[in-house]
Amino acid sequence: MMPILQATIEERVTNLEGLMAQLIHVVTRVELQVEQLSYEMRGFKDEMRGFKDEMLEFKDEMLEFKDEMREFKDEMRGFKDEMLEFKDEMRDFKDEMSDSKTEMNKKWGELANKMGTLAEDIVAPSIPRILRLVIECPNDGLDSMAVRVRRRHPVERGRMQEFDVVAMCGEYVLINETKSSLYVRDVDDFIRTLSQTREFFPEYADKKIIGALASLYVDERVVQRAQKKGLLVLGMTDEAMDLLNEPGFEPLIF
Repeated sequence: MMPILQATIEERVTNLEGLMAQLIHVVTRVELQVEQLSYEMRGFKDEMRGFKDEMLEFKDEMLEFKDEMREFKDEMRGFKDEMLEFKDEMRDFKDEMSDSKTEMNKKWGELANKMGTLAEDIVAPSIPRILRLVIECPNDGLDSMAVRVRRRHPVERGRMQEFDVVAMCGEYVLINETKSSLYVRDVDDFIRTLSQTREFFPEYADKKIIGALASLYVDERVVQRAQKKGLLVLGMTDEAMDLLNEPGFEPLIF
């Protein structure tokens, strides 16, 4: 019995030693893994610390950039305010100049009209140039031009009509009416005059008659109304009496 018991104990001790060896092996592996994980965690921690430092640096840069943008925005707001102020000053200056020019033209027109020389002194000298622009009349192509033309009706002898400027170039005859002040109603009145022009000028039966209203200052409403009716409009610009019609405008033939 004793040898058998001794063999059993020895076997169990052997098994226990084997289990202890396995346990030591497992513990050793765990310790190695823990050590490796600890090493990796330290590396990760270092990386996170570096990333945190970079983020802090980036945050500081963004704050600096934000301050710069705020400063730039303030500068741009100041520049915008200056530009708006300059724009307002220029608008006021332009309005003052426009008012002065308008008033000067009106006064000039009133003076010339009182003297009876507006058509002769201001409008008539510009007619050849206007005809060159409108009908391409050559420089030396003006056949005739007269100012303050008074004509009696060839049949109704009691009817008399005065035309401020009458100019002929080739197949065209330009009839001008000049006023110190032009109003919208003057457009329709001049249309009626043009519709009767051939009665007073039977010699122009085969001519193309075009009409032009002129004044030193012409309100935009008058220009629009006259264009709609097919009339040329002449007004004083910076340099001389010039066309106020839109580019490419073609006058109506009466």
